[in-house]
Amino acid sequence: MSTGEIVAVKVLATDSKQGEKEFQTEVLLLGRLHHRNLVNLVGYCAEKGQHMLIYVYMENGSLASHLYNEHKVALSWDLRINIALDVARGLEYLHDGAIPSVVHRDIKSSNILLDRTMRARVADFGLSREEIVSRHAPIRGTFGYLDPEYVSSRSYTKKSDVYSFGVLLFELIAGRTPQQGLLDYVELAAINAEGRDGWEEIADSRLEGSFDLEELNEVATLAYKSINRLSRRRPSMRDLVQALSNTIKERNYRTRRKRHLLPVTVVEESAKQDPPPYPEHSREESIDSLSDLADV
Repeated sequence: MSTGEIVAVKVLATDSKQGEKEFQTEVLLLGRLHHRNLVNLVGYCAEKGQHMLIYVYMENGSLASHLYNEHKVALSWDLRINIALDVARGLEYLHDGAIPSVVHRDIKSSNILLDRTMRARVADFGLSREEIVSRHAPIRGTFGYLDPEYVSSRSYTKKSDVYSFGVLLFELIAGRTPQQGLLDYVELAAINAEGRDGWEEIADSRLEGSFDLEELNEVATLAYKSINRLSRRRPSMRDLVQALSNTIKERNYRTRRKRHLLPVTVVEESAKQDPPPYPEHSREESIDSLSDLADV
């Protein structure tokens, strides 16, 4: 742009009513939705038969490109959980902070974008709507992430987004797509895990065992609850934000305690180690997430 700012431009196909509708949806929604974990719409163009959306540029591309591109450095376990919390906060805002509330309808790893500091933002709102309860509405979304209850009833609710988020959590854990049989893999592991422990058998091999076992079991248990076939038994996004926040807070507490107990010479040596391949994913608590607010 003339200001020197780098932006991303998305050119939409307008040779169909569906493409036109998705363009209008993104413009209207992103014009009124503002949250640090949603992509920012800078502007749009609709003239001479062309429809373009202009976004803030996300330097590190999609989450999918980091999970499945072997030429990129594998995401660490800690970073994967930070990303999960980012996505959860973005969805919580859509469900409980936006007026009227919005369901995304297409949560998947390719629709999660990462900025320079690896903070995640939810993208692609072309299918987003208010909650849909209609047996005549066409099924929209991506195979493997679709809530089975939505497929059978045609009713898309907030809990349908929760189901897709659960699939995404398992992607972060296993490094495998739904198209690669992720959920079959999960169901087999669930038999051994009995819903709570033993989920390490599905951990992404690129992690090379570098994860906290208790933390992995906690996150996998959350993911498994989220993909329950009965929507009423799934947690809300607010519940998921709170649970992931607690997991990260406990991790940070353990890290601080461990550093406090280490001899000074050992701490000094650890400070000399090579920096991580990505900038520190700094996390500051803020009121961007409704679950950060005190109860009134």
